[in-house]
Amino acid sequence: MIDPSVSPNDLRPGIVICAYDAGEAAWDPIEDLSGQPWHPPGARTIPVAPDDREPLAERLSAHLRDHGCRGLLLVGRTRLGQRFRIQTRAENREPGGRKRIDTSAPGLARATAPAADMVRALNEAGLAAGASSDAEEDAGDYLLFKILNALPEGVDAPAVGLIRAPVELDDATVKAGVKAAAGAIALHLPSLPRRRAI
Repeated sequence: MIDPSVSPNDLRPGIVICAYDAGEAAWDPIEDLSGQPWHPPGARTIPVAPDDREPLAERLSAHLRDHGCRGLLLVGRTRLGQRFRIQTRAENREPGGRKRIDTSAPGLARATAPAADMVRALNEAGLAAGASSDAEEDAGDYLLFKILNALPEGVDAPAVGLIRAPVELDDATVKAGVKAAAGAIALHLPSLPRRRAI
């Protein structure tokens, strides 16, 4: 899914940022009157709007099939504690039930984003954060599993992660946390090969 607005001379890798809950207003990538999304240093942001979980999972996976897109950060909320949580794995289980998402897939999938670096970046920004393998049986866990399970084998995996903000945090703090986490992911993304510029 190549973004037609991106110049072929732009060798910055893309990172998708998606707040998957329709009611989530904290993450808005458009910061000023320019109408352009925020970008972390060394990468370009690809904002994706929320949707029902099945079409959203397919749309996000389609972005990752484009070799110009090397990262994905899901943004959600948590009721487990008072700090940001970087979720390091997702379970093969439908939200709120015991049914498996994919009966032929493993029981869990591990996130590929650099969790330790994301936590460090959040802490350096003055935000309390930690990494956790605990799932929360919601759309975020579902999307994380579906996307990780759909990644092709035998190639360099893109950085896929999920950041959760405490439900009571204000919009400005959530935005600061998303930027810190996305910036940490961007540091690990290689520039696109120059052949894309031809």
